[in-house]
Amino acid sequence: MDKRYEVFCLADRIFYETPDRLSSVRGPSRRAEQGDAGESVPLFEAARRPVPEGWRRFLSGDWLHISPVGTARPLQGWKIHVSATLDNAEKTAARVWDYCVPRSVPFKFVPGRQPLHLRNSKYAGRGSSGKFATIYPADESELQLILDELGQELAGEPGPYILTDLRWMEGPLYVRYGGFAKRHCVDEAGSGALVPAIENAEGVLVPDRRDPVFRLPEWVTLPPFLEPQLAARNATTTQDLPYRIERALHFSNGGGVYAGTDLRTGEQVVLKEARPHAGLAADGADAVTRLERERAALERLGGLGVAPGARDWFTLGDHRFLVMDFLPGRTLNSFFAERHPLLAVEPDPAAVADYTRWALGVLHAVEEAVAAVHGRGLVFNDLHMFNIMVDPDDDSVRLLDFEAATPVEEHRGQAMAHPGFVAPGDRVGFEVDRYALACLRLALFVPMTTLLVVDRHKAAHLAEVAGELFPDLPDGFLAEAVEVVRGGRREGQRQEQRQEQRQGEPVAGGGASLSAPRDRYLPVPVQDWPASRDSMVRAILASATPEREDRLFPGDIAQFGDGGGLGLAHGAAGVLYALAETGAERYEAGEEWLLSHTDPPPSGTPLGLYDGLAGVADVLGRLGHRERAVELVGRVMDEKWQRLAPDLHGGLAGIGLVLDRLGLRAQALQAASVLIDRPQPPGRGRRAGLLRGASGPALFFLRLYESTGDPALLDEAARALRRDLATCVPDRTGTLLVDEGARTMPYLGAGSTGIGAVLDDFLAHRHDEEFARAREAILPAARLRYYAQPGLFNGRAGMVLHLARTRAPRPHLDAQIAALDWYAVPYSGELAFPGDQMMRLSMDLATGAAGVLLALGAALGHHERPARLPFLPPPKAAPRTTP
Repeated sequence: MDKRYEVFCLADRIFYETPDRLSSVRGPSRRAEQGDAGESVPLFEAARRPVPEGWRRFLSGDWLHISPVGTARPLQGWKIHVSATLDNAEKTAARVWDYCVPRSVPFKFVPGRQPLHLRNSKYAGRGSSGKFATIYPADESELQLILDELGQELAGEPGPYILTDLRWMEGPLYVRYGGFAKRHCVDEAGSGALVPAIENAEGVLVPDRRDPVFRLPEWVTLPPFLEPQLAARNATTTQDLPYRIERALHFSNGGGVYAGTDLRTGEQVVLKEARPHAGLAADGADAVTRLERERAALERLGGLGVAPGARDWFTLGDHRFLVMDFLPGRTLNSFFAERHPLLAVEPDPAAVADYTRWALGVLHAVEEAVAAVHGRGLVFNDLHMFNIMVDPDDDSVRLLDFEAATPVEEHRGQAMAHPGFVAPGDRVGFEVDRYALACLRLALFVPMTTLLVVDRHKAAHLAEVAGELFPDLPDGFLAEAVEVVRGGRREGQRQEQRQEQRQGEPVAGGGASLSAPRDRYLPVPVQDWPASRDSMVRAILASATPEREDRLFPGDIAQFGDGGGLGLAHGAAGVLYALAETGAERYEAGEEWLLSHTDPPPSGTPLGLYDGLAGVADVLGRLGHRERAVELVGRVMDEKWQRLAPDLHGGLAGIGLVLDRLGLRAQALQAASVLIDRPQPPGRGRRAGLLRGASGPALFFLRLYESTGDPALLDEAARALRRDLATCVPDRTGTLLVDEGARTMPYLGAGSTGIGAVLDDFLAHRHDEEFARAREAILPAARLRYYAQPGLFNGRAGMVLHLARTRAPRPHLDAQIAALDWYAVPYSGELAFPGDQMMRLSMDLATGAAGVLLALGAALGHHERPARLPFLPPPKAAPRTTP
């Protein structure tokens, strides 16, 4: 699970939302009937002060900027960060204001408790953690003066350690060399993204790195008064510990978890680190407090054999460490890729039965372990698949991560939990763990319980799906889980299963009595086109917020970091494109929003096809706004676009396609020339697939070949496709998948299916036996029985689109279309879908309803011109799939 998404779930119950919407500077996030965050959050007193004459204030993200007007300041230099806790932030903000304003020093600070809490929460970014205020000195002389004077005023005030910075003395002031003004350059790592930039010694913009470690740019000299601080930082080491730390297992904002060896005994151990005042949970407990809870819980559970033993407890450089037993085995979530029978085209009934027996055995062992914890009077409080360690024998289990464990008499609810297992607020005590066990019953067979956060009625729907796929589940097994999720079965209540069946209520496999069949839970079956199209369009339009400046349609969290929700992948352009492609009525208010917000586009908006201006230009041109389209392409041409990464998503391949479509042939050929002449990255670790791999440039070469007839471009397309095919490996059935090292990927965006789509287009122009075999070996990747998400680029909708354009046999396509309703959730009485990570709904093209809409339009829409992705129409002469 991508931990970045959790913080974007706090401000809205239904959609991913930027956390600063919780602040009263911005106001509530959405209308009450669509799940807003409630009343505005109070601001610190300093944030409510009027600025003096000659000063201005403005909000940017969760920062409130206070700066004098007309005062020249450098674009970069040494900046001071001020750390603060929730308890002292109010007075710290006042002291920073009182110091800086009389001296005409610009600064910014986090204006309220809620956004500060989010900045220091467990899964907040480690590069920004602890930063409560930022002060911008004019030069090194003023830097030293502020450190001396303000440092004395704030001496002794606690705050989280700022990992990116160098600490001044023992107080809450930290320093780092970086940018003052917003400037951007292309990421040198090869992603092609625009990143914050500073000038090097030659005046060239280079990335302003903000990794969680203090790093001095090579052309910058450390001022002499900071040398003692650097020496103090470097003096803290692990050399004197009786443990050798060998590798990091996990990082969060609260600290790290490390595997190591006890040098006295040679035994393997785990060391868990906690940073003071950082990694806050919902109840305000920091990482140290939670680690103390874990130590107490492990000592209480000693001798039971259901948890690691606590061995040692020490402090190093203000950080607290708990040393525990190393548990052999693997966490339960890691078994899915190799054991789950639905990761196949046609699940073997014997494999389904074997998996059912194994999963029931593991579940029984987990239930016994939880019962043992309850027997010692503890609520585990954070049960999920990542916290269950399955021993090498595959049958016995032990529980991990007891930092949320609470004595039952002290339990008041959950302060932190995995989104797929978090209990409703009315569950307390042991009922919290029983809720998680009910979710585990569902998740072991259909691992989609994160949807219950959006709609708990989905439990019955998931149980129906699980019962159909796993017919050997015991009678009542799924019904009991659904009843617990709904709150119908609590401790002390009648335990026998209901025997009666409500009017019209079907019984699924495994004896689950459900509240509504699938076509009653959903407003319309997904395969019922065009009724499903019309329902999705109504849901998309109901979610629109044209009054907002930062985005028009709710989508993936990426929309809050790439130029204001404009783009094709995650922004307004992609949704408008899907509406147009599927024959929906034009949404003129949406087009006006996009035109308004590109006049001019926000500073730092990326340039590419799916992430930025080129894609917006292509969509506006398709909608008839050619003048704005040409203007936006002109902005792209004014930038150093030749330095972008080669890919389709944000790089040269996507920009070249747009240039060629708009008739700018010379510039398109220039983009092709740059791609051909650029050295290729090494094979190890190279990204592959349609969006970020060599298949994107291959698609560009193919389309340019169709425009020019130059066969050399077809040769370049073949070379690019072979680079991507070199990253593919066969699975146990022979299906080709992209090998990413830790996992293999089948998807349209970053997996083998996207490569197969471009192979189809190549084979329409030239026969190649290797490509024909690869195409056939990739095709089963689009026919698997289970995908974790519904999205276009990383889920089942992409498989629907590929099977439709490659002319797969109709039963194969229909099976994938029907399975899209596994993920569907009603929104405003209409058909909607979750985005990536499945914790909130999304309406965007890449991850949400617009992508599903486009895929269904490709499969079920107008036969003369089915919907298609930009530059990926159905191939004119693609070989038919062998049944």
